[in-house]
Amino acid sequence: MCSVSLEHAESFKILLASRNFTSAISLLRLQFECLVRGMWILYAASEKALSMLTAELSEDSQKRANNLPMLSEMISQLEKKAPKNAIDQILEFKEYSWKPLSSYVHGGLHAIDRHSKGYPIQILEQALKASNGVNGLVAVFGSMLTGQHQLTKEVYKSFDKYSDCFQAKDAVL
Repeated sequence: MCSVSLEHAESFKILLASRNFTSAISLLRLQFECLVRGMWILYAASEKALSMLTAELSEDSQKRANNLPMLSEMISQLEKKAPKNAIDQILEFKEYSWKPLSSYVHGGLHAIDRHSKGYPIQILEQALKASNGVNGLVAVFGSMLTGQHQLTKEVYKSFDKYSDCFQAKDAVL
């Protein structure tokens, strides 16, 4: 899931450079959802859920996988089982970005207004910084999976070193 999240981030940047801003910003939600799904798999998913995600793709396995929890339920389960410092960042991102990103994905007001009137540079910068932030969380999560605590500490240090590349807490897309 980390790798899929990073693929979405790369595609986000390609679309941004191509001036396909609405599609780019929509990918930010997918990038975030992959991170949450990956964390959920590690900390909260049952063996049954894991087997649904790793089954050979077929019509039957697809139907079973449709019963997996959606984002809010995964986050709720993570709140009970994941380390607090990991879930706090997920909750923060969701609080500030989820509704606008859903509007982009589902052709809501944000998508219609921005697409028709244009995208102010500060919105595009905030979207890029938000994507960088999700990448940062993926890096933390990935470093934790290695079991090398020093690597995780180095990732956290990079947040301070490159703080101008990350989204402010109260930024709105």
